[in-house]
Amino acid sequence: MQESLNSVYLICATVGGAILVVQTILLLVGGHDGAGVDADGADFHGGDFHHGTGADVAHDHDHAHGSDHGHGFLKMLSFKTLVAFVTFFGLTGLATVESEFQPMVGFILALGAGVTAFYIVAFLMTSLSRLQSKGNMNIQNAVGQTAQVYLRVPAAGGGQGKVMVSVQGRKVALKAVTAGMEIPSGVEVRVVGVRSSDTLDVIPAERSPA
Repeated sequence: MQESLNSVYLICATVGGAILVVQTILLLVGGHDGAGVDADGADFHGGDFHHGTGADVAHDHDHAHGSDHGHGFLKMLSFKTLVAFVTFFGLTGLATVESEFQPMVGFILALGAGVTAFYIVAFLMTSLSRLQSKGNMNIQNAVGQTAQVYLRVPAAGGGQGKVMVSVQGRKVALKAVTAGMEIPSGVEVRVVGVRSSDTLDVIPAERSPA
């Protein structure tokens, strides 16, 4: 059992640590380029895997706020939190082996360290997200700007979609509605108004505002 645990600890510490180093380097090199989106290369939310655009992450983030407290763990489940868990689980496990703890005691300590790291990183990410969302951004400044749809906008105000738009020098994800035909993902739109504090009124970019 001890040899198997040693191998698991070593793999977790090596893989998790390597990814953590890469994430840190990427954050230092380009951390300000994606101020309005999640810096993860990938995120897990609600059991689904989303890769790299930040768009689906924002969608799931809104979805998560509407769920009950029983889904709190899924709200915190992301690539960063998983990396934190794996890294500190492995490092603590190796430390307990070096300190000659009993295998079960070492496993419990390693698991506790991993869970603690998971929740700390989740808390920091949530706090950062709230700070960004509570900034002095005025979405009225988005009116007249072009944006790109990443979550389709239903026709005739029949629901909300999502767009990526540049506001005050940073790229942000905002809800969007339209009075016209449905606007599919990937289409460029123009912001013609503001419906609420986080919802824009858009039309296809090739059309002129009425």
